[in-house]
Amino acid sequence: MDAKGIDQLLSQLNAASSMAAGNAGSAPAAGAANGAANFADLLKNAVDDVNGAQQSADKLAQAFEVGKQEASIQDVMISLQKANLSFQTMVQVRNKLVSAYQDVMNMQV
Repeated sequence: MDAKGIDQLLSQLNAASSMAAGNAGSAPAAGAANGAANFADLLKNAVDDVNGAQQSADKLAQAFEVGKQEASIQDVMISLQKANLSFQTMVQVRNKLVSAYQDVMNMQV
């Protein structure tokens, strides 16, 4: 995942956060159902991006291990750090979602 992908992920997460907080403006009622589907797609895309970053970093590390010329140690380390950062971000998002779910489930009706 490159810097553009991380920026895009962060902007999508911020948009989802503002929608969840009710700051999305005057959205029609039919848009609420689409928002739920879009949020699920957003999460799936984010997980896919993290997975892709990790696979890319692994391939680059393997290329370096076998001595291919296109894989420098700097590129390998940067790729591994980007994959780690995107994974840690995804873990924090998951923790926040689990916490929000638990809060909702503990509410009395």
